[in-house]
Amino acid sequence: MLHHVVRRFAQRLYLRIWLAVVGGVAVLTLLVGWAWQASEDYHARNATVQGTLARELTLTDAQGQVLLQGPFERQRRRQGEGLQFSIQGSDGQRYLLEMTPRPGRGTPPPPKHPTLDFWLRPPLGFVWLLALVGLGVALGVFPIIRRLLQRLENLQRSVQRFGEGDLSIRASTQGQDEVADLARQFNAAAQRIQTLVQSHQSLLANASHELRSPLARIRMGLELMGDAPEQRSAKAEIQRNIAELDQLVDEILLASRLEQPDVDVGSSEAVDLIGLAAEECARVDAELLLHVDALEVPGIAKLLRRAVRNLLENARRYSAGAITLELAHEEGWAVVRVQDHGPGVPPEQRERIFEKFYRLPGASERAGGVGLGLALVRSIAQHHGGSVRCLGRSDGAAGACFELRLPWVAPARHACQAPSL
Repeated sequence: MLHHVVRRFAQRLYLRIWLAVVGGVAVLTLLVGWAWQASEDYHARNATVQGTLARELTLTDAQGQVLLQGPFERQRRRQGEGLQFSIQGSDGQRYLLEMTPRPGRGTPPPPKHPTLDFWLRPPLGFVWLLALVGLGVALGVFPIIRRLLQRLENLQRSVQRFGEGDLSIRASTQGQDEVADLARQFNAAAQRIQTLVQSHQSLLANASHELRSPLARIRMGLELMGDAPEQRSAKAEIQRNIAELDQLVDEILLASRLEQPDVDVGSSEAVDLIGLAAEECARVDAELLLHVDALEVPGIAKLLRRAVRNLLENARRYSAGAITLELAHEEGWAVVRVQDHGPGVPPEQRERIFEKFYRLPGASERAGGVGLGLALVRSIAQHHGGSVRCLGRSDGAAGACFELRLPWVAPARHACQAPSL
């Protein structure tokens, strides 16, 4: 419980500022109280030591005749010896007046020092004053600090959402202070970034779309060419390059569309992962291992097919042996694992390979692949609320394992009821 409170104070700036203000006022009030009491004690001791009282004493008889008149001084005596006054008469003589101690007052009183009575004495005892001041400061300062720092929290949430990919988010700019100025600068920077990203996505989409026309004409020209033996190898090489370029155009178009939240990429439905995986494994001659009897996930079928196909083609491109695809479900997730027997991926590169157009060092000369397939798999996984990661093989052999996780909901079990006859 204490750890939770300390952590909350550490994460909330307004609570720390509020506590600092209240604590500062409380300490200041405490110091003023001590200083006030010390000052009163000092003046009381001074008056006792000096013993001077600016008063006159007049002594008369029964007829009202003045017998003695003049100023008097109280002489300092030891504790318990009563009082003694020195009187200067009008005739210049000095007289002494002694008073014995009161009965029961023979014991000396305790020495004067700061006591709790001073702090608790109503209505202006300093403990009460401290409590009232602290309560007033706490109630008065908290809404002011909270209102000021709430705008910082709103700005923090806006920056967080912007960093997560929502480029349309903007912060509130109310006020004329530094927080409002910071929010305006963030909005301006966010607008520029959004404009640049949209321009980049539009350029990619338009360029990819325009590439389809010359590719179609080149393909048609190849079909019209003769089928001479000396031309067959050249035609095969050109067709292979056209197929790779066509696939690259499709991936760029799909990647640019997935990055735009307002673009419709298809309708969601229940997708049978077992059937989909069986079809894709047959294309690349991969082994399918099933750990479930049925596995359906909500999603867009063509996107999920593209994700599984990219994982299998990436494994085929780098693997020197058999490729396996496993299907299972684990704690609410449908898991697709693709394992190969290739050179593997170094641990420090397992996150970067999902970046767009990034390839491992030394892989640029290999046939096929431009570094967009795995980035597209991650975009599809995130679009469905899932994830993808690269691991080492579970059996410790050389190679890589790519694990795709998608949200999975167990099918409801309906009780079977025998029909009545």
